[in-house]
Amino acid sequence: MDKEAIDLLISKTPKLKSARNKLEAMQAGSYCIHRSWGLGKITEYEAKTNRLLIDFKEKDGIHPMDPAFCVNHLEVLSEKNILVRYLNDPESIESMIKENPTDLIVAILSDCPNQTASNIELESQLSRLMGEKRYKKWWTATKKALIKDPRIAVPTKKGNPFILREIPVTAEDEVLQDFFQTKAPKKKIALASKLLDLSVKHEDIEKALPDILSELTDSLKESRQLNPGERLNGIWVRNDLARFIHTDVDALEPTSASLLQNAESLSELAEEIPGTKYKRYLDLIERTFEDEWKNIIFDLLKNSQGKFTSECITYLFERDLEKEIHSTLVRWLDEQSLKAPILIWIIKNRNSRKYAKMLSGMISPRLLSAIFYAIDYEALQNASTRRIPLAELLGEDQELIIDLLAEANVETAHDLAQTLMLNQGFEDLSKKSLLARFIKRFSSIQELVDGGDRTTERKQGLIVSKWSFDALKKEYELLVSVKIPENKEAIAVAREHGDLKENSEYKMARQDQDTLLATKNQLETDISRAQQTDFSDAPTDVVGIGSVVELIQGSNGETVTYSILGAFDSDPEKNILSYLTPLAEKLISRKPGDSVKISVEGHEEEWTVKAISRWVDLQK
Repeated sequence: MDKEAIDLLISKTPKLKSARNKLEAMQAGSYCIHRSWGLGKITEYEAKTNRLLIDFKEKDGIHPMDPAFCVNHLEVLSEKNILVRYLNDPESIESMIKENPTDLIVAILSDCPNQTASNIELESQLSRLMGEKRYKKWWTATKKALIKDPRIAVPTKKGNPFILREIPVTAEDEVLQDFFQTKAPKKKIALASKLLDLSVKHEDIEKALPDILSELTDSLKESRQLNPGERLNGIWVRNDLARFIHTDVDALEPTSASLLQNAESLSELAEEIPGTKYKRYLDLIERTFEDEWKNIIFDLLKNSQGKFTSECITYLFERDLEKEIHSTLVRWLDEQSLKAPILIWIIKNRNSRKYAKMLSGMISPRLLSAIFYAIDYEALQNASTRRIPLAELLGEDQELIIDLLAEANVETAHDLAQTLMLNQGFEDLSKKSLLARFIKRFSSIQELVDGGDRTTERKQGLIVSKWSFDALKKEYELLVSVKIPENKEAIAVAREHGDLKENSEYKMARQDQDTLLATKNQLETDISRAQQTDFSDAPTDVVGIGSVVELIQGSNGETVTYSILGAFDSDPEKNILSYLTPLAEKLISRKPGDSVKISVEGHEEEWTVKAISRWVDLQK
């Protein structure tokens, strides 16, 4: 379009005055893009009909378009745009994709307004450039490399943009700057921990370590914002950094031992520390309480939960206390004081090579009675419909009921079946499934079952986080209050251009309408199925929704950590998976040591569960 044509168009439609720059960019040979029709090339402008002729690569033929319509519905691309560069020089761009992936992101950001782009904007360009399947794996790997690229500021929070820096800054320098600027002790500890995860062998970090230790030590001494567990974790982080420069950690106050000696409750302290530090915590107890450490750890075990239960038993077992563990568990069983986490551990380890001998004699009807009691107690304590892991385990382990009833007589079996029938922790369908296993061993129990099936099929729900549910509602409100009305107006304007068969604006607007209405229907379905959770009921002994799973990748032996969260929480840059993704679905209910296989681009990849923790525990 020349100046005369643009002036004429603006005189007819004054509101286009603000779009003059965009109209001036609509020249023959320029490329443009539409969210549905994809990439197009402007071939010419017909002054007689006031139409731009655009060749869309994904559509057949040339499409005449009203420039006024194009202002709001097409994006004109600059020569620096990565898609345009790919069309003009595909070999150079392919070389960047394969050999210099971070250079490609630098090239994309350099063409963005303010040299800034959101994750969604980058993914949109990458998807068009490489294709949906190829770009996802490439982008996941590239984001990890971007963290160490000083040219790019990688967002630490979801929703924040990627920024091309004017002056390159290393990741270490960025963490150091944040560390010395913040006054919040929790954030100081987190940033110091991040320095441990980065390579602390760089000279700039090594020189800064004395100042880091001084600030961290002062913060640990003076702050009232830390609970004892956070303070202990901060001491450990400080000590690990101190050892790097050969500082005597026992000379730094507060010490980890002094914190333990002054703790009001070692059990509460255990609940406040990260799951990855449990063994370190038990080591500290043994060193601090030389004479009483065994009794202390047994007391901690009695009221332990999840991974800490396993850590306590393993710690005691590795110190040749097998007989004491067995006698203590039997005593707690006799006293009816075995709690659900220990019962779960016993069930899962009853056939293990390491612990089977120690647990011999405990797999009995008495243990089943303790299991039913623990499930019923938990159900009565919970007013909500929160899942009961012990009940789920009893249902999932097909051999467990048979193993527990192996030494039972008919009378005992009938009593236990009656207890199951009255238990508040099972739905009717689950009870009948478990009773079928009783009947397999004792057919006379059939009389306890009335045969009526009063259960109704429940619509399958979607487990979602509160923030993703809020985002879903916000997206829906924006769709119905802004985007759909705008589309209706665009359709009405397009109708005025005449013959609908040859009307490209109308076809494009109607295609947008189909997309918007389909999105609306999907959002309404998702919102109706959504079941919000804060992931506080996630298990720690098996993988579940809300778990953080450390995995060993079979092909290269590398360790990768993923958080498995709600249906809409996938965030590959933070290694967060929706529980509906193929890998997450395979991992659900797995325990440490279990392996799963998943097909990746035509070949099978094996993943082995190394460790499990809870996502909510790591957010504290």
